Amino acid sequence: MTEETAPISTTAIPNDSGASSSVLKTLGCGCAALVALVLIVPLVCGSWGSTDFPRVAPEDMAGRAFQRSQWAYDVVGFKRTVKPGVEDIGVSTENTFSSSFCYDGGLLGLADETVDGAYRMSHRWALDHVPASQAVSGFRRLHQHLQDKGWEVTSYREGGKGKDWDLFVQRDEGAERMSFTWYPDRKYFSGSASVPCAYDPAWKNGDIDPAGDDQTPPPFGPHSGT
Repeated sequence: MTEETAPISTTAIPNDSGASSSVLKTLGCGCAALVALVLIVPLVCGSWGSTDFPRVAPEDMAGRAFQRSQWAYDVVGFKRTVKPGVEDIGVSTENTFSSSFCYDGGLLGLADETVDGAYRMSHRWALDHVPASQAVSGFRRLHQHLQDKGWEVTSYREGGKGKDWDLFVQRDEGAERMSFTWYPDRKYFSGSASVPCAYDPAWKNGDIDPAGDDQTPPPFGPHSGT
């Protein structure tokens, strides 16, 4: 009599693969959360720090911007005195202050928001009837002096015959900026200086316009003694 062979069971043999998979998934989630935390925390801290502005009155920051412009004016070698205001932008002489809002830098990639009570002052100036004999040498001298003073030159272009000359500089990661342009076709030379953001000590809830928008500069010309 032939001995019958017992059928082989198809039931899966228990093992630890399921448990291991669960553990790995748990560890994976934990690691991902840790990595996300490491990446997010510096971003949040950086956004918070972007609004750490000093409390300074607008007239003081306006004076600082004016001094930056006056220094550049002296370096170029201009001797004329420009009265406050502007009659025809891009054509007439100019000597004006302006104020703009400051922004929080955007939290985690979100859109920038204005910071209540914070402002940035700028000073703009311009001269008409500036010939190449004065503009070219002055422009090159200004470019070199700004580099020597530690400013970062973000753009510099010698326009050549009939083309505009441009110079843009900044420092402190863009907190301070200056720009200069000479238009040979119009013999027009313009400059501007903006200083870091600050909180207006006199700002009150409900104020709409940026602080300092009512500032008027004094006559603009060569610094006394230069």
